[in-house]
Amino acid sequence: MSPFIHTDQIESKTLFPGFHARMVHTDGLTIAHFRIEKGCILPLHDHPHEQVSNIIEGTLELTVGEETLACTPGTVVTIPGNTPHSAVALTDCYVIDIFRPVREDYR
Repeated sequence: MSPFIHTDQIESKTLFPGFHARMVHTDGLTIAHFRIEKGCILPLHDHPHEQVSNIIEGTLELTVGEETLACTPGTVVTIPGNTPHSAVALTDCYVIDIFRPVREDYR
């Protein structure tokens, strides 16, 4: 398998309504390239994976624990494992999420 991957050649999966992802998996990480539709909501949830969210385009309102911020391009959000978090897309968004360890449920 080639180490070079074009995300536009990866099948898009809808993980939640309006949250469309193209996934790259390594032995230790999952990298999810999300296209999120304006107005879509990611309900409050948690998982054991550490997560780092990188806002590339748009405005995504993220709540992590008790803190909420309207995140814009250049914002990086670190979410420890087992921490409740949720999101609302205030505009169409492009977000790259990195999960450690691998999200087997996303394969």
